[in-house]
Amino acid sequence: MIEQEDSNLLLNRSLELPCGTVLKNRLVKSAMSDSLADGEGNPTEAQIRLYERWAEGGVALSIIGEVQADSRFPEKPGNLVLNHHSNVKALSSLATRASINKAHIWPQIGHAGALSHLPISKPKGPSALNIGGLQCAGMTMNEIVQLPDSYAQAAIQAKEAGFTGVQIHAGHGFLLSQFISPLFNQRKDQYGGSIEARCRIVVEVINKVRSAVGPLFPIGIKINSSDQLEGGLTQEDALEAIRILDQTSVDLIELSGGTYFPRAKASSDSSTKGAYFVEFSKRAQRVTNVPLVVTGGFKTRSEAFDAMASGAADMVGVARAMVLNPSLANAWLTEAGGDPVFPRFDATPPGGITAWYTMLITALGADDEKNFSLDLTSAIKLYEERDELRCVKWKKKFLS
Repeated sequence: MIEQEDSNLLLNRSLELPCGTVLKNRLVKSAMSDSLADGEGNPTEAQIRLYERWAEGGVALSIIGEVQADSRFPEKPGNLVLNHHSNVKALSSLATRASINKAHIWPQIGHAGALSHLPISKPKGPSALNIGGLQCAGMTMNEIVQLPDSYAQAAIQAKEAGFTGVQIHAGHGFLLSQFISPLFNQRKDQYGGSIEARCRIVVEVINKVRSAVGPLFPIGIKINSSDQLEGGLTQEDALEAIRILDQTSVDLIELSGGTYFPRAKASSDSSTKGAYFVEFSKRAQRVTNVPLVVTGGFKTRSEAFDAMASGAADMVGVARAMVLNPSLANAWLTEAGGDPVFPRFDATPPGGITAWYTMLITALGADDEKNFSLDLTSAIKLYEERDELRCVKWKKKFLS
């Protein structure tokens, strides 16, 4: 039986990162594609308010999902973009309001690669592919060697806007994850083959970002424990990748798994009870001294406590549970406790659960979640209609 007082104390301990930054407790609002930017890569008032609410709710660190360094390869038209087109004033407002209450706010810098949104992109990945409904062109050597500069420029802009760190996205099947995976990366040059070669571009990105932002600015990374796809990244190779990351200057490694490969089942839609990647994280702890965040499937405070108490995790990443209760961190860090009540759906059309949570996020940004009552079908319809409208704006801004 977990003592409530012990749970409060363990989750409420601060954590000093290798760069010297201190996170006030052990709870992270993990990245989600909130899809709340304006269609031109800029924050909206709803997006700013959303992250302000999570900061008010007591979380130590919030990560903004799917922030693009290159507007040609977005995950969705509701993504933020960090480049010369960006609205610096709006970004600074987001950074300022999301870092109240001693919270940290990091953009998750990424490139969707082969999974770039087709209506506004011509996808490119490590290798040309035509498998399982996924098609993309292969990147040239020149395009690959330009990637570190692209990430570094985005990180500089994040720092100048007032964000307190950055996370490099190398998970969930997006570009850097594709380089690490033998399923997506079939190159025969120095960027393909062994796990060391497949991680080369990731290391180059980290080194370039570190050089750009200096030694005291936090750099995190998100990486898969496995792709959960036949022929994809295995746990053994993932452990080797973490050994490689241990030799870099990253400050925080977030462990997750799965991809958004067409028709692949998302870990977050799994009916499996309990956190997904805790056992892998226990193995990863033996190969790195970098603090580890475990994300995926945490629904109760006792699950978060167990991950910490077992030594598997240095921090716990929570996403959907913090959508259901944006003040969840405060709840889990006090004697009052309280776990969110997860909805149950009779039927789950493809993409329905993701769309439902995304539209609930929209309601949070408007402080209107009490009036949220969408079913999955209606959520999908509204989500897709909004994306279509934003695609029009994206094309006009970035592709005309």
